[in-house]
Amino acid sequence: MPWSETFGVVGLGRMARALLLPLLDSGLVERADVRAAVATEASALGLAGELGIQVCTDAAQAWSAPMVLLAVKPQQVEAVAPAAAAALAAAPGQEPLLISVLAGVPLRRLQALFPGRACVRAVPNTPAVVRAGLTGLSWGDGVDEARREDVRQLFAQVGEVLELPEIQLDPFLALTSSGPAFLALVAESMADGAVAAGLPRPLASHLAHRTMAGTAALLQGRELHPGELKDMVTSPAGTTAAGLRELERAGLRSALIEAVLAAAERSRQLA
Repeated sequence: MPWSETFGVVGLGRMARALLLPLLDSGLVERADVRAAVATEASALGLAGELGIQVCTDAAQAWSAPMVLLAVKPQQVEAVAPAAAAALAAAPGQEPLLISVLAGVPLRRLQALFPGRACVRAVPNTPAVVRAGLTGLSWGDGVDEARREDVRQLFAQVGEVLELPEIQLDPFLALTSSGPAFLALVAESMADGAVAAGLPRPLASHLAHRTMAGTAALLQGRELHPGELKDMVTSPAGTTAAGLRELERAGLRSALIEAVLAAAERSRQLA
């Protein structure tokens, strides 16, 4: 059932567009009900033509909606707060919903910068662009069940949704948002190895990507522990055993563990 309210979007970068397009395609939000704000007239004109929605540089129009997706860069959050306050002052008695996808900006800061708004912190990852994402949600004060369901519907359009205590969002981000970069590095390295062994680059890259996708599908489809799949593939004194020995010698397992821990700690520092 379509939402009956206008939907505001402040910042229309890649992630905001990835979230908005499925809402429009599904009919959950009508194009005429979207109020989006960007920084420049050139961007506004281009995005309005691309998306078929109202896009302007006057953020007050977006902030006046009862539900607003905040998707600016984290360092811009303080700069956009005055327009939000002005819009709220013009409509007393309301408590609009603010959905933030800003990395490293905790609920306590959102609620301090945007008083009078019920806040939700969302951590979607880049595969949301192809509707295969993971999103972690943490609820601020005053978000009732009806609004929670609207937020779940929004992010369900682009993948799986998990509701987590905010303290778990840092490791969630480290694994799901930084993880695609770690896996991309693994895929690139595997392709490099195949090239070194004699395959042409385009074929090596294609095979590396398909191997990763197929492995993920098998792990999830059969609900296998990764160790089980490793053992399924590894024959005594075989090729896989030889390769695994090199990976252990190089410290791949430890390096990946430390990478996730470092990303989680950096997320805490940003907060």
